[in-house]
Amino acid sequence: MRARNEPVMRIARARFRQIALVCFFRFLSQILRMPAQDLARPVFLPIVIGTPRQGRLTEPAANFVFSEVAKRSDIKTELIDIRKIPIPVDDAGEALKNSQFCATVERADGLIIVAPEYNHSFPGLLKHVLDTNLEEYIHKAVGICGVSAGPFGGARMIESLLPVLRELGLVTIFWDVYFSTAGKLFDPATGNITDPAYSRRLEKFLNELVWMARALRYARENIPAP
Repeated sequence: MRARNEPVMRIARARFRQIALVCFFRFLSQILRMPAQDLARPVFLPIVIGTPRQGRLTEPAANFVFSEVAKRSDIKTELIDIRKIPIPVDDAGEALKNSQFCATVERADGLIIVAPEYNHSFPGLLKHVLDTNLEEYIHKAVGICGVSAGPFGGARMIESLLPVLRELGLVTIFWDVYFSTAGKLFDPATGNITDPAYSRRLEKFLNELVWMARALRYARENIPAP
């Protein structure tokens, strides 16, 4: 039975490759026809401060990200502090949708989430806030910056958060930023970062995020969703 089906399978695989190539070249030709100004249009990437705790070290990390983003002409941004989003805790999900947060996410081309690691995971309020939207996230890019008092820079938090973001419909990039030993990394008097290497790390992160956000924006605007 397997031997008799082998020619059919070869034909099917060849046909699949043909269809994939046709789709790829159609997509490529559409990109090549795009006006240069459309490709260069800035992306809107709000920065989410992902914890409400007092004395949070996430805040200077988010401020550093904001200051670096503000230097770039290819990104527009604003800070979203989940501490300031008035969402009740007697329910959950889209029933608690906040109009201002929803409108910002709807307008965004992606998100930058700056969040700490608490007990090997992310803050509960961050999940509570993210769950209030759904369709507003679909086919948009997201990048994560982790913050921790220890040496791993929130790596376990990022690992825990990735499947949540995927389930919400966001597209994660392969580059993260890890703000480790945050108590020493930021000057307690000024809040300024003390390690200049983070500017280079963040630049790579932002370059990848902008690329992904632009690619997904083009797809949302030009290719019908399945």
